[in-house]
Amino acid sequence: QVQLVEAGGGLVQPGGSLRLSCAASGFSFNYYTMGWYRQAPGKERELVAAILSIGGSTNYADSVKGRFTISTDNAKNTMYLQMNSLKPDDTAVYYCRATRYGYRELWGQGTLVTVSS
Repeated sequence: QVQLVEAGGGLVQPGGSLRLSCAASGFSFNYYTMGWYRQAPGKERELVAAILSIGGSTNYADSVKGRFTISTDNAKNTMYLQMNSLKPDDTAVYYCRATRYGYRELWGQGTLVTVSS
């Protein structure tokens, strides 16, 4: 079965850290662009970070630059998002997405991150 499964969300205090993971099954990361998106209550879904599985080129939303790091382990078919110095504004459901030209895009089911004291 082709799917993406996120894990690692939870409740964290401001200034804390979390690492999200996105495990792919039924397909290989190779040649895909992988991304993390988030959607806060009442807001549009937005891109957080993206990475090319070949070459490793990355880009980040301005709001997370210097705090979040996206990475992949192609051998494990898993993508990660290391989130440091978390702020209440980072509270959202985080989704992973896989895209490749000519192929159907894939989304995970989402994992909730809550930043609160």
